[in-house]
Amino acid sequence: MSDEVFSVEMEVRDYECDLQGIVNNSVYQNYLEHARHKFLLHKGLDFAALTAAKIHLVVLKAELEYKASLTPGDLFTVSVRMEAEGRLKWAFVQEIRKQPEGKLMLKGRITGVSLNEKGRPFQAPQVMEMLGGE
Repeated sequence: MSDEVFSVEMEVRDYECDLQGIVNNSVYQNYLEHARHKFLLHKGLDFAALTAAKIHLVVLKAELEYKASLTPGDLFTVSVRMEAEGRLKWAFVQEIRKQPEGKLMLKGRITGVSLNEKGRPFQAPQVMEMLGGE
């Protein structure tokens, strides 16, 4: 398993906020997913190409711990690192930090698995390679 941490810089758009003037809680999931897809591309894997090859990366569980709220115009980074979670499962460990001060806004752990064309969990070689395995 690599300890490499990947990050993406983003900015809060006005329409992502609710009537309270803060980022709606569901929008954080979009931020996290966008960063995961960028992470995969950084590792040489295209999510759409994996799907076309009948390798489906699916989320089993999303654990989010909200620490503070982002507001319109805030600059932030979303970090991603990946770790094994048993023989077939893996997790994206993610954080959202407001910039430039680096204040922690959210901690997340997204647990997933690779499914083959029959919908069964398996060790996708591409994912195992990212985890430092086979």
